[in-house]
Amino acid sequence: MIRRRLFGLLLALAVLVPVVTLLSPGHAIAAPLIAGQQQAINRDEAIRQLAMVRASIDQTLALVKQGDIEQAYAQARTGYLDHFEYVEVPLRVVAPDLTADAETKFAEIRGLIKSGAPVDAVRTNIVDLRRLIDDTERRLTDTGFDAVAVVAGQSFLIIFREGLEAVLLLTALLGYLEATKATRYRKPIAWGVVLGLAATAVTYLILRFVLAVLPVGREVLEAVVATAAVAVLLYISFWLIARLEHRRWMEFLRSRLFNAVSVGSTTALVLVGFTAMYREGLETALLYQALVEFGQGLGWWIVVGLAAGVAALAVVSYLIFRLGRRLPVKTFLIGAVVLLMATSVAFLGNAVRSLQTADLIGLTPLSGIPRAPIFLSQALGYWPSVQTLASQAVLVAVYALGALWLLMVRPRRTREARWVSG
Repeated sequence: MIRRRLFGLLLALAVLVPVVTLLSPGHAIAAPLIAGQQQAINRDEAIRQLAMVRASIDQTLALVKQGDIEQAYAQARTGYLDHFEYVEVPLRVVAPDLTADAETKFAEIRGLIKSGAPVDAVRTNIVDLRRLIDDTERRLTDTGFDAVAVVAGQSFLIIFREGLEAVLLLTALLGYLEATKATRYRKPIAWGVVLGLAATAVTYLILRFVLAVLPVGREVLEAVVATAAVAVLLYISFWLIARLEHRRWMEFLRSRLFNAVSVGSTTALVLVGFTAMYREGLETALLYQALVEFGQGLGWWIVVGLAAGVAALAVVSYLIFRLGRRLPVKTFLIGAVVLLMATSVAFLGNAVRSLQTADLIGLTPLSGIPRAPIFLSQALGYWPSVQTLASQAVLVAVYALGALWLLMVRPRRTREARWVSG
């Protein structure tokens, strides 16, 4: 009896140990032999092989453009047989459909090259394959704490910064009503604010729909959205300059409010609240559109950052509206602006990379600089190529020169002008 139990225990261990070992993190996943080439491979090695696949794809496209069909075909076969076949083993475990799509796309590209198809046809399929390779790496990579923290932080900053400016505008408008003994008009303005929030949500959904149906490549749309977001963040970042425009905007809203109160027009009052909210909402919708485009696989963390930002904004709004607390709003805004500068640099890097994927601008890899995991690369806009890093360096230089002008040159000139006039 004891021997039988001992035998059963040993048999169970003989079955469980290999299974546990096989499923342990980083352990090599046994691969079936394909043409005698495939060996056991783990996910880290699979991701390293994907980098070689990308290089092979880029070389294939370059050879096709040069008209070297034989070498292009040989390179296409090498990229698949010598590198991607190793990736298929762990990929089949998590995404069998993606494996089949990639295999099909490799075969289509080889067929097009062998048949002497036009360069544009090969390019289109290679752009699709590049997208599949990125999807493959996402499926084989953990999101990681760094990427999650960056994306959630970006989401928090966007909603908090834009929301805080809207709160300040509303505070000024309600203060005006208080000063003019017209507090009975608060409710129409509140309804305008609610409508502005609803319009912001609708605008975001419309943007998503329009971008989905436009007959343009996804990479081009991503680049356009990201560039627009960079322009908005560039404007927001130089808030000391924008204060003049902000003052004019405030004067415009107050004049609209004065006219509405004078005639007692409920519609005009609603429109004042709507206008004050929707301007910030439109910027917010565009920025979140860019964040979602480059946050694939991190969508829930964007929602977490949004929820945290809304909660923080609710606390600040309560302190301002209900308790009349004087908060260091200027400090909040400056801190948020500095961090949003970093977000705009990330958006720009992603925009350039999207154009490279679509083969609309050049791609000169920097092999001596290590790549980051794909989720962190998305969050930071870090793609080690001459074009991406150069464009980001230019944007950083613009911010540095702008800060130098605003904090040193401009104040000095103002003091000199006062000294001369005085």
